[in-house]
Amino acid sequence: MKYNKTIMTKLINQHRELHDELKRLKVEMDLEKNYAIKALYYSYVANSGKYMEAYQKLDRPK
Repeated sequence: MKYNKTIMTKLINQHRELHDELKRLKVEMDLEKNYAIKALYYSYVANSGKYMEAYQKLDRPK
C-alpha cells in the first residue's frame, strides 16, 4: 500500500477524528498541511492502522 495524498485527503474529509487531528498537528507541531497529512497516513493508516481498511476502499478502482 502506497501513500496517495488525494486518497488521504478524501479519508480525512470523511472522518472527523482525522480532520481534528490534522488541525492539531498543524498547530502544535507547526507543520505544513502536506507534512501533516503524511504524518496522519503513517500514524493512522500504514502498518495495519485504525483507518487502513477505509483507505484501501478509497484506493480501489471502481
